[in-house]
Amino acid sequence: KNILFFYVYFFVHLCFKSPLSCHAVRRCSAPALPAASITALQAVDLWRRCFEQRGVTEPRMSSHYIIAHLLGAKTIQSLEQEKLIEFLSREQMEQVWELCTKRLSRVPVQYVIEEWDFRDITLKMKPPVFIPRPETEVEEHQSRLTFIEVGCGSGAISLSLLKSLPQLKAVALDQSVEAVDLTWENALRLGVQDRIKLHNMDIMKDGEALLSICDPAVALVSNPPYLFSDDMSTLEPEIFRYEDHAALDGGVDGLKVIKQILMIAPQILLNHGRVYLEVEPRHPPLIRQWVEVNVEELRYIETRHDITGRPRFCILQREES
Repeated sequence: KNILFFYVYFFVHLCFKSPLSCHAVRRCSAPALPAASITALQAVDLWRRCFEQRGVTEPRMSSHYIIAHLLGAKTIQSLEQEKLIEFLSREQMEQVWELCTKRLSRVPVQYVIEEWDFRDITLKMKPPVFIPRPETEVEEHQSRLTFIEVGCGSGAISLSLLKSLPQLKAVALDQSVEAVDLTWENALRLGVQDRIKLHNMDIMKDGEALLSICDPAVALVSNPPYLFSDDMSTLEPEIFRYEDHAALDGGVDGLKVIKQILMIAPQILLNHGRVYLEVEPRHPPLIRQWVEVNVEELRYIETRHDITGRPRFCILQREES
């Protein structure tokens, strides 16, 4: 879930759920493990071609990330040339085949290698927790008090902000127990566990309870479920099969959870506190219109665009009447 943010200079790369067209998934076996040893570069090329032939999305990236990970690096480019042309050991080859075979069955790369980078932090990843997608930058100025994140997923946004601003505190919640547990695990790894309070909470059912567990906040941040229910069937297999549908499906108009967040926001924000939402490109005018009619304490400030020029972020502000 995606956006938001509070620091003296704060760029937050948000998780992006992209309803891409669904390709038919062919069940296929992995290529046979070669009898003779091959180099890392040969393995990269072999699996890239295999992924391409079997219709796996982002074949080059998939091959690069998996094999670089097994060689102890983030990217193929960061490895020394000598390492790339060395022959892999039998154990390394078996590991490559094991992980690449998972990718061949459309398991997302992030789940295959069990980690992913978000801004300047590395997060542990496991299904079905939503995968942070660094495709957008949002900038805002502010660096005090507490912010709230609704739908923390792996903790990408909250933990990135806490790591950037030592004076900041966070209250983060998610309806998924797996997400809350993974965020806590990542918080411990990053050493920010003392500045974050985590709650397994469904804002659709426990909205009132949220009011009792946190002090007034300077911001509410959320990358909520925002896909139109009808669009769920168009998702790529990597998303549809493995990621939590509850973190994606926003109801008939994609606004089910968003409306609940906006109804609660004035009750938990300080005056002039802001709401930052990542939404579907069709949503900004619908949200502006709905807020004007239904939430008089919130004022729609602006719509911001992602790096592809699509209107994907809504910023609202609480104002005392």
